[in-house]
Amino acid sequence: MNIHEYQAKQVLKSFGVSVANGLPAFSVDEAVKAAQELGGPVWVVKSQIHAGGRGKGGGVKVVKSIDEVRSEAERMLGMTLVTHQTGPAGKVVNRIYVEEGSSIERELYLSVLVDRETSNVAFVASTEGGMNIEEVAEETPEKIITVHVDPTVGCMPYVGRKIAAALQLEGNQVKQCVKMVGQLYTAFTEKDMALLEINPLVVNGDGDLICLDAKMGFDGNALFRHKDIMELRDETEEDAKELEASKYDLSYITLDGEIGCMVNGAGLAMGTMDIIKLYGSEPANFLDVGGGATAEKVTAAFKIITSDANVKGILVNIFGGIMRCDVIAEGVITAVKEVGLKVPLVVRLEGTNVEQGQKIIDESGLNVISASNLDDAAKKIVQAVKEAA
Repeated sequence: MNIHEYQAKQVLKSFGVSVANGLPAFSVDEAVKAAQELGGPVWVVKSQIHAGGRGKGGGVKVVKSIDEVRSEAERMLGMTLVTHQTGPAGKVVNRIYVEEGSSIERELYLSVLVDRETSNVAFVASTEGGMNIEEVAEETPEKIITVHVDPTVGCMPYVGRKIAAALQLEGNQVKQCVKMVGQLYTAFTEKDMALLEINPLVVNGDGDLICLDAKMGFDGNALFRHKDIMELRDETEEDAKELEASKYDLSYITLDGEIGCMVNGAGLAMGTMDIIKLYGSEPANFLDVGGGATAEKVTAAFKIITSDANVKGILVNIFGGIMRCDVIAEGVITAVKEVGLKVPLVVRLEGTNVEQGQKIIDESGLNVISASNLDDAAKKIVQAVKEAA
């Protein structure tokens, strides 16, 4: 789960991290009131969406009067902001953040994440803040350093000193960096974050370190113990299909292809997507119904797939170990009868109760294409989509 910048800064502030002062606003009047409370003389009006690149897309503006705050608030609220992370459809701006202006001497980059190769928390730092870190990593990788934290001893001061050296900080800035790194590590671990990114971390005109932007993502499996974080969830920022899937504990991710997939098991789901690509098409989603799915969950999964206007065909690929093929068949038939079947549907079943499952489908009277194996299924759905085009 992700949260907005202003919410992330509130979390950081609760751990003592230095952030610029600001106030959220959901209307033009609230934005003006926020600017008046902050006092100026310079403000930054920031659109709040779950995506980076807002500045390049016109979603972040520095202003020098209350009238300009009002003007930018009127422009941003309700606008569709398109950035390199939103895709061409963009995201609608429903809230903004009015922040006090900061004098900036240097822009730096700092993030905290879980390094899966070492199973440790890692800090990633660079002197190239304010830029797309992916471009820096590709073009000048020597400007990015990674410092791992040994979980048996925690975040010791030497970690902060290493990062301070990498960021070319001096004097009192080194002490500030050591303190901030410890605070960030505590926030990251105590709140079960998956990612904490500060870009830019700035050295202001007084020589102090301030987090000027913040992005946070949280481990969804741990949210049950963080009700305060759950309350920050903005469902309007989430894909409607993914949101619906989460209600049924389905692992679903929207993709850009044309063939909807319903599979049990993450590995089999990825293999199914790969073979669809092999035969010249693209998957419209990743969908793992899990090993113990009920007919209700299968029905919900099918409805989610068919709600995607880009889906031109559906491939159901089930290997029944824990999962029973007859349960899958019943769910598919129920869903088809409820929502109708306007695109080709190929079903491949194998494993527990496969004969019963196949019989349910064959006797349903529905126009469902059976497949004997995954290769056969992929060929048939790709061909069926081409013929229906």
